Amino acid sequence: MAESKRRTVSNPLGLAVLGLLIESPMHPHAMAATLRERGMDRVFKVTTGSLYDVVRALERAEWIEARETVRVGARPERTIYQQTPLGHAEFVRWVDELIRIPVAEYPKFLAAVSYLGALGPEGAVVALRERADRLRVQLDEMREGHRAALGEVPRLFVVEAEYAVRMCEAELGWIEETVDDIEQGCLAWPEPESDQTGAAGEVR
Repeated sequence: MAESKRRTVSNPLGLAVLGLLIESPMHPHAMAATLRERGMDRVFKVTTGSLYDVVRALERAEWIEARETVRVGARPERTIYQQTPLGHAEFVRWVDELIRIPVAEYPKFLAAVSYLGALGPEGAVVALRERADRLRVQLDEMREGHRAALGEVPRLFVVEAEYAVRMCEAELGWIEETVDDIEQGCLAWPEPESDQTGAAGEVR
């Protein structure tokens, strides 16, 4: 399904806000807390400023609307938002498009891997092992967050966490296999042709 018109709100964080409001109306502070609790701050850039900016943009586009303003104790008033029918329709269209149509993405790690040869065999092994260690920590946190979320909401609301875990597992598996290949000599480094051993064009 091709996109028929330019989307009024294109910030991916807007997708997250609309998704949360399908579950229940909520105020921006609760949105931010929920996204962080579910580990979605790894997917979306969640800051107070960015969240309020996208909430205002969604409201201007009439995709969400204020439902009520509440005050708890001495805390400042908080506006609770809900989806509008237009917002729901645009959310469904947006999700459908993103799932149907693969788009070119440019992850930094993929760019760096293109020049892995510049590190030399020993440097590459050290760097990849450190990344693998960091990924294992992240993977444990992601799995724990997913388990905790499953105790609170239906699985359908956290399938993105399952996907993130699988992607992290796949990356970790590739790193471990590549380290083994380097150490066993299955991934050979060419002999340098000049003193500029680290030049990416010579060692890729």
